Formats: sequence, C-alpha cells, structure tokens
Amino acid sequence: MDVLLTGGYGCIGAWVARQLVRRGDAVSIYDRRRDTRRVTQVMDPDEWNQLRFLPGDVTDVDGLRQAIEQHAITHVVHLAALQVPLCRADPVQGARVNVEGTVAVFEAVRSLKDQVQRLVYASSAAVFGPPEAYPNHHTTPLGHDARLLPTTVYGVFKQCNEATARIYYQDHGVSSIGLRPWTVYGVGRDFGMTSEPTKAIKALALGRRYHISYGGWQDLQLAEDVAAAFVRCLDVPFQGAGAYNLRGAVTDLAGFHAALVEVCPEAQSAITYGESQLPIAYNLSDDALQRDLGPLPRTPLVEGIRRTLDRFRQLRDLGRLDTSDLDSPQTAS
Repeated sequence: MDVLLTGGYGCIGAWVARQLVRRGDAVSIYDRRRDTRRVTQVMDPDEWNQLRFLPGDVTDVDGLRQAIEQHAITHVVHLAALQVPLCRADPVQGARVNVEGTVAVFEAVRSLKDQVQRLVYASSAAVFGPPEAYPNHHTTPLGHDARLLPTTVYGVFKQCNEATARIYYQDHGVSSIGLRPWTVYGVGRDFGMTSEPTKAIKALALGRRYHISYGGWQDLQLAEDVAAAFVRCLDVPFQGAGAYNLRGAVTDLAGFHAALVEVCPEAQSAITYGESQLPIAYNLSDDALQRDLGPLPRTPLVEGIRRTLDRFRQLRDLGRLDTSDLDSPQTAS
C-alpha cells in the first residue's frame, strides 16, 4: 500500500512509519517542515531514508488532495495535531490545526474516495471526563460509547473530530477509524502532558534524576503497540465511522515506579513522582476494538519499559540519543 502520514514526524507517526517500511509499504510524510528527530531515534538509517517527504500544511485541502492524487496514495493516517500544552496556550491555533486540519483531511479523502481505501486518525482519551464523572469507573472499564466529557480544549477538539468523522460517513460514505490513545510511552515521546514517564526512562539511561510532576492513575501504552493498532486498522475491512478506546497497562504512578525499579534498581531513588490525578478517566475498555479489528498487542509494562530503556541506552552509546527534552529549562531536574 501507499500510505500518507500527516504528523508522521511525531512519536506515533515514527513508529507507524517504522512498521510500514519494515513490511514493504511506501510511506509519505506530509508536513510543513522536515523534522527527523524522532524517526532517527525510532528507525535505523536504511529505514528512515526510505521515507518520502511531502511539504504542505494540513489545513490546505488543495495541497492535501494534490499530494494524495499525485503520489497514488491508497491509505491515509492522520496524526497531525497540537497537543494539550500548545492548545491551552493558543486555542485559536489549536483549533486551526486540530479541527480545521482534520476537516481538510476528510474533505481531501472525500474528493478522492475512489482512490483512498482507508482513513485512520488519532483521537484521544482526552475526550472523556475525569474519573469521578463515571460511577464505578475504577472497577468497571468504560466502553468506547461512554459519555464524552472533555476537560480541555484539546479534548473538545478531538471530540469535534469524532463528530466530523460521523458526518462524513453519514453524508458522503467516507469510512474512518479513530483511535483514542492515553499515556503513550516509548522512544520518540518527548512532548505533551503525558510524556513525563518516557522522560523518566530516558533520564535513567543517562544516569540522571527525574521528577514526574503528576501522580494518580493512568493507562500506559507502548508506542510500538499503539502504532500496531493504527497499522492494523489500515488492513482490516471496515465500514462506518468508528471511534475506539486503546488499552495498555492501567496502573498508578506507584505501580509505574515499581516497574521502573524492577527493570533498573537505580530508579528507586532517581525517579520520583507527584500526587495530582490527571482529569481523564483511565480505566477504558478496548473490547470493541479487539472485537471489530483485533487481535491487537498489549505489551506488559515491565517489558515495555525494558525495551525502551534498552533502546535509549543503545542510542546513547551510538552518540545519537536526543536529550533536548531533558535539557530544556522546563523539564530539567
């Protein structure tokens, strides 16, 4: 298949690109600028050199349509978005990229729906409200059709995108699949509200201390598994406008810290964490996703941490480990 990735230079995009290239698919990254920091952390040189860069703005419908048509794109993965901190700082720009950009992708696909066989996009667990908004949430996982109560503009934008997907199927027959990641961790995750667990693992590879600013419960999902879910959604027959939860390792920060210590005993004193619970329901069921599009992988937390730490150490030894996220004043510890 010929796959177009918007946001392909991000963490999930890099892992999706890696998996597609390794199985022989052609991958084009559509973005405003070439930024290979993450793909060079995730992929080997012979792999990242196979990526085609197509310059363009995700809000430009004509540019998207031209890129899809000229390069005979058959599958689209839409990942381009501004994350929570940037949407909070500039909601207008956040809406342009996250909402207008998503409408532009759907419109470009609609105009070429005889050519494009599948559209998969990134929603987010941020479409859900805080844990206390859902009775029995801790013991009963929320289904994909639970009530959406976002507490950030980022979450509101993602909710809007799911509605856009529904209308494009209703009015134009454009099928799509939206996936809702929670805390994605792994090599390449260096920005966003829930990037701190990955930064803690990277700090361990460098022999540094790190403090995770929040606490409470979350769902930790290995980036490699999340990417595998997106790739799976490209392959499996589907009709409709689906929006599905992802599920990984649901644990509190104490459990994450214990897993860190199991992999790397130095984490006992090197890594600390806060107390505040992030205001997003964390116990989400992926039963519908596994039923409709599975089976999908779910790497145990200790194994995921071990793989991530091993890769960070390998990159460190090769002199290729990007430490800019730890070296900046906002995240240094």
